[in-house]
Amino acid sequence: MSEAPIRTVFFVSDGTGITAETLGHSLLAQFPEGKFRQVRAPFIDNIDKAIDCAAHIREATAADGIRPIVFSTLVNETTVAALHKADALFLDLFDRFIGPLEAELGQRSTHAVGRFHGIADSMNYKNRIEAINFAMAHDDGVSNVGELAEADVVLVGVSRSGKTPTSLYLAMQFGVKAANYPLIPEDFERNKLPGELHKYRDKLFGLTIAPERLSQIRQERRPNSRYASLENCRYEIDSAQKLMRRENIRWLESTTKSIEEISATILQTVRVDRPGF
Repeated sequence: MSEAPIRTVFFVSDGTGITAETLGHSLLAQFPEGKFRQVRAPFIDNIDKAIDCAAHIREATAADGIRPIVFSTLVNETTVAALHKADALFLDLFDRFIGPLEAELGQRSTHAVGRFHGIADSMNYKNRIEAINFAMAHDDGVSNVGELAEADVVLVGVSRSGKTPTSLYLAMQFGVKAANYPLIPEDFERNKLPGELHKYRDKLFGLTIAPERLSQIRQERRPNSRYASLENCRYEIDSAQKLMRRENIRWLESTTKSIEEISATILQTVRVDRPGF
C-alpha cells in the first residue's frame, strides 16, 4: 500500500478562524492515516484578500501535486466566489447551515462579516476577562485559601498534571473562575487535604495522569531530578489518587484526554453554569 501524500489544509475565515479550525480538526481526526499540512488564513474580509488567498491555494496545489482541502467560514458572497476560483475541496461551513436555517426561520441571513462578535454582550466578555485574571491569580495555590470562596471550581492534583492549562481554558472559553491547588508530598505525609480546602469540597475536582507521562513532562522542566524520576512520579500519583478517593473528590485521568474533553467533563460534573459567549 502506497504512503498517503501530504495534503495542505487551509482554514479560511473573515474573523479569527477558530470556528473553521476547530471543526476542521474534528473532521480530520476521523482520518488518522492522513498527512496534513495546516495553513491558517484569518481575517479574509475583502475581495483583495480572498484573491490573494486563492493564489496561495493554487501554489499549494502545484507544490503538493494534489488539490488542497479548504475549511471556510466566509459569509460574504463576493469573497466566497473569489476564493472558489482556486481548485480545492471547499467545505463552506456556514453555507452548509445558513440555507436550512433561512428556510426554517423564514428569513434571510444578513451574510454580514463579523456578526459572531456582535452576539457576545459586554457582560459575558467581562466575565471571561475576570475569570482569566482569577485563574492567573489563583494558580498553584499562590493566593489565600479563603479567596477560593469566589471560585466556581478548584482543581487539585500533583504538579504538572494539567491544572493550569485547564484553568485558563475554562476561563477563556466559558468565563469559569477556576483556581488550582497542588497536592505535594507533605499533604500525603499528613494524609489530608492542604490548608482549608475541605471547606470547598463541593468545588473540588481532581486531575491525575499516568506516571510515565508525568515523568516525561517533568524531565523537560527539571532533567534528571528526583522530582522528575519515574519512581517519585509513581509515588505522588498513587498517593494523590488514594487521597482523592479517601476525601471523595471527583477526579479524571487526563493522560489521553484533550483539554476540551477535560473541561467538558469538569463542567458536567461540577455543574458550573456560566455563559461563555
